[in-house]
Amino acid sequence: QKIHLKSICLQCQLYLLLNSHFFCLLKNGMGLIILCAYVPKTEAGHCKWAEVLKDLEKIKTSKDIDVSLYTANTDEDEECQEPVMRCFFLETEVIIQECRIKNCSETQDVVNIWKNGNASLENKKLNSTTSAKCKECEEYEEKGFTEFIQSFVKVIQRDCK
Repeated sequence: QKIHLKSICLQCQLYLLLNSHFFCLLKNGMGLIILCAYVPKTEAGHCKWAEVLKDLEKIKTSKDIDVSLYTANTDEDEECQEPVMRCFFLETEVIIQECRIKNCSETQDVVNIWKNGNASLENKKLNSTTSAKCKECEEYEEKGFTEFIQSFVKVIQRDCK
């Protein structure tokens, strides 16, 4: 015999669905009600850069991308973490241009890195006192694509801890 579940959930905003664990009241044909709850995700349990890391993994072995990029140091002070991240995402624009010229198969992955990074960073204003202490992107040494990606991954992993 089939038991049909019918949901008696209230409609919730897309934001809640995407940014939380949201459960419903479910009632089966025999009248049994299962009560669940809305539980916000914790930042500790989810790295906001997870999608960026996935895309970096996809492009790291690309043979089409051959550029020199300003590569921030992975051991910068904690207070310079945000300007360092901004530098890495700024340099992805150079990779996007390279991919468009060479018609790389990874172009969409690079665009995704740039979009996800900027979406996460645009909500945060850069503190002028912090940025004065930190290097500008152009002050870092230019390094090859492979080294750039390795440093980028290290910086993101550090930010996720």
